[in-house]
Amino acid sequence: MGRDSGEAGTARPHEYRAAEAGPSPPTSTLTEVCGSDSTPEGLRMLLLGALLLLLALPSHGQYTTQGPPLPKGACTGWMAGVPGHPGHNGTPGRDGRDGTPGEKGEKGDPGLVGPKGDTGETGITGIEGPRGFPGVPGRKGEPGESAYVFRSAFSVGLETRVTVPNVPIRFTKIFYNQQNHYDGSTGKFLCNIPGLYYFSYHITVYLKDVKVSLYKNDKALLFTHDQFQDRNVDQASGSVLLYLDKGDQVWLQVYEGENHNGVYADNVHDSTFTGFLLYHNIE
Repeated sequence: MGRDSGEAGTARPHEYRAAEAGPSPPTSTLTEVCGSDSTPEGLRMLLLGALLLLLALPSHGQYTTQGPPLPKGACTGWMAGVPGHPGHNGTPGRDGRDGTPGEKGEKGDPGLVGPKGDTGETGITGIEGPRGFPGVPGRKGEPGESAYVFRSAFSVGLETRVTVPNVPIRFTKIFYNQQNHYDGSTGKFLCNIPGLYYFSYHITVYLKDVKVSLYKNDKALLFTHDQFQDRNVDQASGSVLLYLDKGDQVWLQVYEGENHNGVYADNVHDSTFTGFLLYHNIE
């Protein structure tokens, strides 16, 4: 009994020295390999099993290069357990830097025609171009209607020197009266076309003084006075523009009695009265 205790006591220093040589396997593993016998023989078998395990296990340098380091305090015969479940996904990382622009792609197909846009503003007028060649003459047009020309004119003269004061002078020597707007029987011009007229007279004065007036509708508008010079033939004249309405009358007349009735005419001396339409009233 005491020997066994002494053998057992001598065996423990060897067990510690073996433990100092390297990490010992866990007690549970040694028990599974060597059993649980506590006799000297059993202890020898236990040490022998521990030595075999040390030889069979990879060295410490192999662990550092082939796998993760053993946990602190693990024995040499430590075996890895079953892999655990994957951990949760971490938070997304920051966006990376923009890559370099790629090469320009091929030209795409034309798109659909869009709607017509609004009309733009008128541009600036350009410089006038050179004059072109004359064009081909066009066809002759159809004859148009002739424009109606309004005519009204007369020119008359005195045939004898016999005149009566204070009544219209009757000029019976007709130079022109195609429209018959002058009446030789009364000595008056009758307006048939309203408009602007020109009237003039040229009187030969002989033997007496002359006072002649131009009348429009019984109203004297123009006066001419000439004094007779003894043994001399003199001239008196006048002219005026008058606007006449249809039906107006114009004539010449001696005023202030027989002493001023020196109106004269013969085969070589004339006294004339003339009038004509300048333009008609279109209203």
